[in-house]
Amino acid sequence: MPGRSGAGSRTRSRIRLKAISLLGATLALAVTAMFSPAANAADEQIYGSGSSWSANAMNQWIADEAAHGVPVSFNVSSSGQGRTDFSYYQNDFANSDIAFQGTDPLTGQADNNGTRDFAYIPIVAGGTALMYHLNQGNSQVNNLRLSGTTVAKIFTGKITMWNDPAITADMNGHALPAKRIQVVVESNGSGTTFQFTDWMVKQFGSIWASYAGANKATSYYPIHASNITAQDGDSQVAQTITSSGFDGAIGYVQYSYALNAHYPVANVLNAAGYYTAPNPYNAAVALTRAQLNMSNPNDPTTYLTQDLTNVYTNNDPRSYPLSSYSYSIIPIGPNDSRTNANRAQTFADFAYYFLCQGQDSMPQLGYSPLTINLVQAAFNQVAKYSHIQPSAIQNKNPATCNNPTYYPQNPSINRLAQIDPVPPDCDKVGQGPCAFANTANPNSNGNGNGSGNGSGNGSGGGGSGDTSAANNTDAADPGSGSAVGDSGSGSGSTSEGSTATDLAASRSHDVTTVFGVLSVVELLLVLLVPAVVATTIARRQRQHNGGN
Repeated sequence: MPGRSGAGSRTRSRIRLKAISLLGATLALAVTAMFSPAANAADEQIYGSGSSWSANAMNQWIADEAAHGVPVSFNVSSSGQGRTDFSYYQNDFANSDIAFQGTDPLTGQADNNGTRDFAYIPIVAGGTALMYHLNQGNSQVNNLRLSGTTVAKIFTGKITMWNDPAITADMNGHALPAKRIQVVVESNGSGTTFQFTDWMVKQFGSIWASYAGANKATSYYPIHASNITAQDGDSQVAQTITSSGFDGAIGYVQYSYALNAHYPVANVLNAAGYYTAPNPYNAAVALTRAQLNMSNPNDPTTYLTQDLTNVYTNNDPRSYPLSSYSYSIIPIGPNDSRTNANRAQTFADFAYYFLCQGQDSMPQLGYSPLTINLVQAAFNQVAKYSHIQPSAIQNKNPATCNNPTYYPQNPSINRLAQIDPVPPDCDKVGQGPCAFANTANPNSNGNGNGSGNGSGNGSGGGGSGDTSAANNTDAADPGSGSAVGDSGSGSGSTSEGSTATDLAASRSHDVTTVFGVLSVVELLLVLLVPAVVATTIARRQRQHNGGN
C-alpha cells in the first residue's frame, strides 16, 4: 500500500519538523533567559522628583538600571518642588541642589511641613554654566569671558548691552556686537537659582542687594528688569537661549545642557586671575575647597550640607567658581508611611549603582563625579533608608567603585583635579582672549597647549588630597577639559558632550555585546533551524518516494 506508506511518511516528517522547530524556539528562549539581567525579587517601583540641575545625570542612571530590572521613575521639576513633594510624602526620594530651607531666605516661601524624617545623600557634582547665544555677523561668538562683577551686573539689569565697556574690558579690548542682552533665569523654586544667587550674595553683595532688595539668596529669582525673563528649569532655559529669537541671550544652567545643545558657555574669572570653563575637571579643582558638614552624622538637618564660600575664592588657576553638589533626600526612621522594605531594596540597588559605576559616565555628560569621602558618607546614609533590611546593603563597598575621581590604589587623591592642566596664558587677565572655540562641543579640541603642572593642595570637605600634577604625565584638552591620555590607573580618558540617550545606548559594552550575539543566535535558531531541517526531510522524502 504505497499511498498509505507515503502519507504516513509525510505525517511523520511534519511531526518531526514541528518538534524540531519547537525545540529550536525553546532553545533560543532558554539561551536568552539564561543571560538576561534579572531584577532583585524584592525590587518595587520607586518614584523621585526634583532638581533639573541633576536631571541629566539622574535620567542616565535610570536608563542604565532599567536594563537591569531596577524600577525607578523621576519627574523633573525643581529642587523646591522635589523638597515639597518629599515633605508631603509624594515621592520616595527627592533631588535638590540645596538643603531644606524651611522658608526661602528672600521670599519666605515654605518648602517643608516638618513631619517627615530625612537624610541627605550627595549624588553628583559639577559646574553651573553661563550658556549664551550671541552672533556677530554670520558667526557665533564662542570665546566669551566675564568677570564675576560683570556677571552680577548683567543678571541685575545694570549691564544691558553686549558692547558695554565692562564686557569689552573682560574681552581685553575686543568689543562685542551692539546687541541687547536678554537674560534668562529659572523660575519655580530652582536650586540652580539658589546656588547662583548665593554666589552673588557672598561675592557681590551690594550689587545683588540693590537689585533684590536684600542681600539674601533665593530659589525664586526676582524679575526687576525689563530684559530678564524666567523659564521653568534648566531644560527650558537652555531651549530658550538656543531659539532664533534670542540672539543676545545668556542664562545659567548645569553644564550638561550646554553640552547637549553644543552651545558656548562663558569662561568666568576666578580668584587666581584666569577665566575658566565649567568642565568637570575645573569643577573638581574648585570643589577641593568645599566645606562639607560632616561633624555630626546624627543631625540629618546639617550632615553633608555644603558651604561653598571657599570654592568661590579658590585661588587655584584651574578653579571654576560656580561649582557645587546636588543631593538626594531620603526618608529615614522606622515609621515612614510611604516606603517599605521592597522600596528600600530598590533604592539601595539604585544608589549602589549611581554612587559607583554610574559616576563613571558623569564627565561625558558634563558633571564631576563624587570624591571618595562623599561616596563613603553616602553609603552610610543609604543604610538609614526607612524599612531597609541588612541584606539590601550587604557586600556593597565604595572601595570597589569604578569611579573616575579616585584611584583604587590611593582613593585620597582627587584624580580629576590632578590631571586638570593650568589654563593657557591667553585665559589670563590682560591677555587673550583665546582664539580657540570656547564652546560646549565635544568635537571642539581647542588649542591643546595646556600643561599638566597645576598646583594646589586641596583639603576641603569636598575631599582631595594633594592636587598637584607636576609629576603627572596626563594632560587634558584646555578647550573641552577632556583627558588626553592617561598614564595612571583608573577609567582612562573621557570625551564630553554625550547625552543621556547616547550613553544609555552604549553602556555596559560587554553586556551589550553578549546580548547582540545572543540575539543573532536566537534569530538563527528560530529561522534557520526549521528551514534546514525541512530541506533535509524533503530531500530524504524524495529519495524515499523514488525508491518505492
